[in-house]
Amino acid sequence: MAIVALTSASGSPGVTTTALGLALLWPRPVLLVEADPTGGSNLLAGYFRGMREYQAGLIELALTASNLSDALADAARPIEGTTVSFVTGTRSHTQASALRDLWAPLAETLGGLETSGQDVIVDAGRLGLHGSPDPLLDAADLALLVSRTTLPNLSALRSWAEAFQRPALDWHQSGVLLVAEGQPYSARDVAGAVTLPVLASLPDDPESAAVFSRGAQPPKRFETGSLVRALHAAIATIHSTITARRNELLEGARS
Repeated sequence: MAIVALTSASGSPGVTTTALGLALLWPRPVLLVEADPTGGSNLLAGYFRGMREYQAGLIELALTASNLSDALADAARPIEGTTVSFVTGTRSHTQASALRDLWAPLAETLGGLETSGQDVIVDAGRLGLHGSPDPLLDAADLALLVSRTTLPNLSALRSWAEAFQRPALDWHQSGVLLVAEGQPYSARDVAGAVTLPVLASLPDDPESAAVFSRGAQPPKRFETGSLVRALHAAIATIHSTITARRNELLEGARS
């Protein structure tokens, strides 16, 4: 495993909530990168409920002239009691342009973390915005378009799906992760309408999602509830998808 990036085609389908949920349940140490160019840390304001102050983040990485690997280690902050660390995003959308020259070298640095046993999850925000971290999406082993299943969301998903698709047998892959699957369209419906595979689906569970999005107290049976179970299933699919492609390419290289 290495880099998994999440983004959306429109609206607010839950990219940040999903990225954090995946990270907190991830079976290995993982770095969560807030690369949404719209600014304002959803992690600090949401999950930490504004009780954790900004210390360092992407702007400090962009301004450093020294070794980016060392600067990344200094900027990363732990989520206590977990194997998750995170890099805070920009404090304002006006800072997005300052990150333009950071994305490509950061993508290379993030790719190197796998050798130290650490994976990376990138919250890339919405596609097509000024300052979008396209090099991080391009470098991801698996890039996931997160979408709800309403008709407006699916219309935007279809618009971006072809551009988001990777060439056959590319090391990098892409797919769709659905939120609130079945409201109203099913994963099968979506798979028949877009050119990308639907790799995972999450239920509509606002009470459990609030644990990740705004630091709410976990409801009863949270750890065995539908959202957490679906996140575990999504993680298993992500792992198997990346592993299968790597094995396929390795076998091809040997033959």
